Amino acid sequence: MRVGLVCAHAGPSVDGPTVGTHQHIARVAAELAARGHDVRVYERRDEPGQPERVELDGYRLERVPVGPPTSLPTAALVPHVAEFGRWLAQRWSDDWTPDVVHGHYWVGGLAAAHGVRETDIPVVQTFHSLGVEQLRHLGQRYDGPGERIPLERALTRAVDIAVAQCNDEVDELTRMGLQRTSVAMVPTGVDTAQFHPDGEAAPRDQRSRILSVGGLSPAHGHEDLVRAMRLVGDAELVIAGGPPAERLADHAEARRLRELAEQTGVAEQVKLVGTVPHDQMATWYRSADVVACTPHYSSAGRVSLEAMACGVPVVGYAMGGIADAVVDEVTGRLVPPGDVRALGVTLRRLLADNAGRFAYGHAAVDRVRCSYTWERTAGALERLYERVVARRKPVEAA
Repeated sequence: MRVGLVCAHAGPSVDGPTVGTHQHIARVAAELAARGHDVRVYERRDEPGQPERVELDGYRLERVPVGPPTSLPTAALVPHVAEFGRWLAQRWSDDWTPDVVHGHYWVGGLAAAHGVRETDIPVVQTFHSLGVEQLRHLGQRYDGPGERIPLERALTRAVDIAVAQCNDEVDELTRMGLQRTSVAMVPTGVDTAQFHPDGEAAPRDQRSRILSVGGLSPAHGHEDLVRAMRLVGDAELVIAGGPPAERLADHAEARRLRELAEQTGVAEQVKLVGTVPHDQMATWYRSADVVACTPHYSSAGRVSLEAMACGVPVVGYAMGGIADAVVDEVTGRLVPPGDVRALGVTLRRLLADNAGRFAYGHAAVDRVRCSYTWERTAGALERLYERVVARRKPVEAA
């Protein structure tokens, strides 16, 4: 099967660590290629002189020359979507035409839908996050482009199947007007060869360690953890994410979190380490007694899954992909979103329960290896592609 994966953003698919959406696309492409499919990934060129085509892990990456060859925020990509789609349509009218196209994120989905609109090529779409859901959870902190939500609604009417990454997203997509039969739930995967309990751990002192991973923005919920530390006792909170460590002093959110820690009397317990390359994250997970996942919105729950794969229990907000990944009182603990007191009390009790953490950690590893491998994710997508391709094929006359 010929599969085209479209992400209108430029990405670190070759140079540097890949995380989030681009990591997801790269792993799906590699897994599908290993299954014998002819896979091509399309992303926007963002640097002059970049090679137009690169062969990677069995699939081809093609950089689309639309817009200026520089990094652009999502809002600035929208005017280039039609051009991106026309480039895809032209490319697919030559010697290679996909059997199915899979759009990623809403901008990539719009470009994919535009590229196939005069063909019978089916379109599968993974949003990775939904504007209407982010707006509900983040409120005034939501900073997405104004046109995102109406364009996402329009996109749901242009695709054959929408892929949700958690049960909350399934519900949201149906509220947006999709029939339940047009929504498939396919969780993200975890590289269990990279994330596993055995291996080196990052250095630490004698105190219990709580690890929080995510970008430095109010939406990632680090503030809730800083406030909860007053109830935890003698433990350290390590926050990994944001800019490199040497630039944290100039980062507004990093300064705000440090000031909050001073005000609440836990400054000696809170440590910001800045960005950590993805290939080093397993050592940080293994160094923790508990990984805390408290974002105000999370569709995939990637951090909770990686932590569980490393045998570390998770305490997280009962929402989105975290609620799906963490089985309460089996692989960790779930608390109501935004309940700082429940968060602090739960962390304190779990840090004091060595046997409980041991049991949760073992169950967490088993859960990831059974239900959240990339092989399982790719297999589910493969079956989905076969279904939509068969549905679109014309029936031959008897």
